[in-house]
Amino acid sequence: MIRSTLTPAGRRMAVYSLNTVVVGTGAAGYNAADRLWSFGQRDIAIVTEHINAGTSRNTGSDKQTYYKLTLSGGDPDSVRDMAQTLFDGQCMDGDNALCEAALSAQSFLRLVELGVPFPRNAYGEYVGYKTDHDPRRRATSVGPYTSKRMTECLQQAVEAKGIPVLENLQVISILSDGQQAWGLLCLDLKAADDPERRFVAFNCKNIIYATGGPAGMYADSVFPRGHYGASGAAFEAGAKGQNLTEWQYGLASVNPRWNVSGTYMQVLPCFFSTDQNGGDPREFLMDFFSNRGEMLTQVFLKGYQWPFDVRKVAGGSSIVDILVYLESCKGRKVYLDFRRNPCGGAEIDYAALSPEARTYLEQAGACFGTPLERLLHMNKPAVDFYLDRGVDLAKQPLEIALCAQHNNGGLAVNKWWQTNVEGLFACGEVSGSHGVYRPGGSALNETQVGSTRAAQYIAARRSGQSPDESVFVQRSQALIERHTAVADAALQGDVGNVQAIWDEAAARMSRFGACIRSKADLEMLRAEVAQRLSAFPDTVRAGSHRDLWKVYRLRDTLIAQQVYLSAMLDYIARDGKSRGSALYTDPGGVKPYESLPDVFTFTVDDGHRAGLVQEVEWQQGKCLCRWRKVRPIPEDDDFFENVWRSYRESGNIDP
Repeated sequence: MIRSTLTPAGRRMAVYSLNTVVVGTGAAGYNAADRLWSFGQRDIAIVTEHINAGTSRNTGSDKQTYYKLTLSGGDPDSVRDMAQTLFDGQCMDGDNALCEAALSAQSFLRLVELGVPFPRNAYGEYVGYKTDHDPRRRATSVGPYTSKRMTECLQQAVEAKGIPVLENLQVISILSDGQQAWGLLCLDLKAADDPERRFVAFNCKNIIYATGGPAGMYADSVFPRGHYGASGAAFEAGAKGQNLTEWQYGLASVNPRWNVSGTYMQVLPCFFSTDQNGGDPREFLMDFFSNRGEMLTQVFLKGYQWPFDVRKVAGGSSIVDILVYLESCKGRKVYLDFRRNPCGGAEIDYAALSPEARTYLEQAGACFGTPLERLLHMNKPAVDFYLDRGVDLAKQPLEIALCAQHNNGGLAVNKWWQTNVEGLFACGEVSGSHGVYRPGGSALNETQVGSTRAAQYIAARRSGQSPDESVFVQRSQALIERHTAVADAALQGDVGNVQAIWDEAAARMSRFGACIRSKADLEMLRAEVAQRLSAFPDTVRAGSHRDLWKVYRLRDTLIAQQVYLSAMLDYIARDGKSRGSALYTDPGGVKPYESLPDVFTFTVDDGHRAGLVQEVEWQQGKCLCRWRKVRPIPEDDDFFENVWRSYRESGNIDP
């Protein structure tokens, strides 16, 4: 890596020239750098805003899952079977599914070697359990912090190799002509007050983008604070999005941000709401349910069935998500109270629960006391988690909301996790390798597989030095001038409004562009976002250099919102129906409960779109959508001598 001081667009700035820049220090980013080094590509560096930020390091659940090929017991499994499971999740390309299956054991065992303590039995088998959308027992876990332990171990591996990590750099532009990427422009968060040190550029052949999902779009979010994503920059650079309509939403605590899944629901907490000032407390679930046993059963099932699922609204546990959402739409705050039983603290009649719920609680020895006493008995670490963060469930309720949790879609990638922009690779949640439904924990497997595939391809096909500095300056000048001008405009005046605009944009996205979607609301919201973007230079003000990062992040977020909203509207225009974690209002559908508002009239998708992928492209403020057939699971020649010969000749890494 060579550091120079250049003046593109008349701006003096540091420029680093190297082969590959990895953006992000989560499980995907660290693994990408570690793999590149192992494959012999040493001219690399990692760029990050904050090493300790991001979803991989700061998120989890009561038992965070990692999904892999079965490595224990007598249950039959194979790479092809696992690929088929992933592919059957709908709208997923078969080559990506096959790669994720084929490299899952290798990636998992490498994590074990790096020190991630996945459990195994006395004979060395890595035992598993079934997770959602999983026909085998492929899931495993190291507890609430599986991804955190992964990230820490991968970080140690990167540090041991001396791979440079450049911190406090926020990517504000991928330098590209829409066909090829050749660099990055970053805001130096530590030097935002100095015009001659404010910006840093990277001149490179390859970018591995591992920035996570576009969390900044939503106000109600379980993404950790400090994780915003940077998908807007990728769309602006010409990268296509795919399956952007497919998210997961679920109930989560607001502060700290954490999924209230699993045991948190199975201990049957009390749901109540208050006005914005904490007054007028009232339990609201029994306004809907006529039978206390049914209500408690559906709350219990939320533990198993945590993500909102349109198939589980009628007669299922996702009605609980809707009731929480509706209460929030009234301007009220919603809480879980583990100190008392539901319905005024009355003793629970466990015989009134469904057999599944009653049997589970009986076998757990938890048919007694308050929700907190049951939680301490069944899963004390779930209580300790909040206590460690200043929330004592024995003394206070827990504020919750229906939150964005994971984007199954993202940037479109091929089997090497390269986007349609040459030189730009995407792995982790920012990539769109998953479709409508995916097995729990498969996203963690993808962080390792996608980053490994990108590193393999770069080491084999895209090694060598970065372009000459003069070439870099010449083709980057206009782009750098355009993006640095954003700061000049935002610093006019002394009064900042960027946070207020961002808060409003995120809140309206949660209200109208999250799991409950209607055509009219989406059209209204997209028009608002487009207007914000067109007026951005004239209306958005930082107030001071300290908030410049927010200005660039807001712009990135608005671009992402426009692309995602356009994808949702295109889906409706093509007669798309409710599926996954998204309920689309359909006047020709059915309202499962008469007491619900009309917006909950919908039709469940029949799966006939399972073989189609929606792609979206952002072009100077306009979004173009198209649909294509999924790429099938490849049927390659597996005759050993043929594979061996081609492997010797090319490593089986095609151009």
